[in-house]
Amino acid sequence: MNHFPTITLGKVSFQLKELHDFEWLTRLGQVFCVFDEQDSGNVSFGIEIDGLKRFVKYAGAKTLRYSGYPEDAIARLKSCTSLYEDLNHPHLVNLVEYFEVEKGYALVFDWFDGECLHPHWSFPPPQKYNHPESPFYRFKKLPIEYRIKSLNSIFEFHVNVEKNNYVAVDFYDGSILYDFKNNMTKICDIDLYMKRPFINFMGRLWGSSRFMSPEEFMLGAVIDERTNVFNMGAIAFGLLGGELDRSFIKWDAGQELYEIAVKAVEEDKRCRYSTVEEFYKAWKVVLLKANLDF
Repeated sequence: MNHFPTITLGKVSFQLKELHDFEWLTRLGQVFCVFDEQDSGNVSFGIEIDGLKRFVKYAGAKTLRYSGYPEDAIARLKSCTSLYEDLNHPHLVNLVEYFEVEKGYALVFDWFDGECLHPHWSFPPPQKYNHPESPFYRFKKLPIEYRIKSLNSIFEFHVNVEKNNYVAVDFYDGSILYDFKNNMTKICDIDLYMKRPFINFMGRLWGSSRFMSPEEFMLGAVIDERTNVFNMGAIAFGLLGGELDRSFIKWDAGQELYEIAVKAVEEDKRCRYSTVEEFYKAWKVVLLKANLDF
């Protein structure tokens, strides 16, 4: 049994490593949910006031799964505000405001009624893949047209990322929110996207290895638009195929789209599409031929 303090905000309770003042949050609205399982040092909340819902991401508290310093989490959250402004797009969650509080920093977004496709806190693998209530499992059971439409939203956003000279660092299925009622997709958690090109200064960069290119593991490698292309191809295999099993037998969307996805995830980056825009144009040509353009 742990001895961590419990924080109660309205009807919502969660634990931190030490007590923290959230009075500023209760002034914004009524807290109706909390997301406290991240290892980023952030804790997030759903709040509602006068029928309007918002999503608040906060750094400054000592969360259970974060092993770093709160001031580092605060610095990272502060630095990512420009990302949401530079990359503002219909398929990105909308940043409304951001501000300092006494012991931390907060970003406030419009609420999007979507479910995360990598809900590791509620459906850890293998339940993610086989539990009938798992958002990822339910997504994979959707008609292929819906899944392709979702992917198109992701590709369109990353064409925008590329045009603004960024690389999608740490983009994975946990960055995808899907609204099953309205069949809409939005991207969240772009906090680690970086200006391109840059040199890999870490060896293994941040992210899920399921979607990372070879150069994202190589100290000194150039990270650029072809890295984005790999990421998009890997996401296609995650949502339409067998994820790391990139065989055609696991692929749901036909030979021509399969060949485009395979080219995108070539180990040798020189063999990939040169840009996400080029990749997406080839993808759309096939959809048009099949009368599946969205």
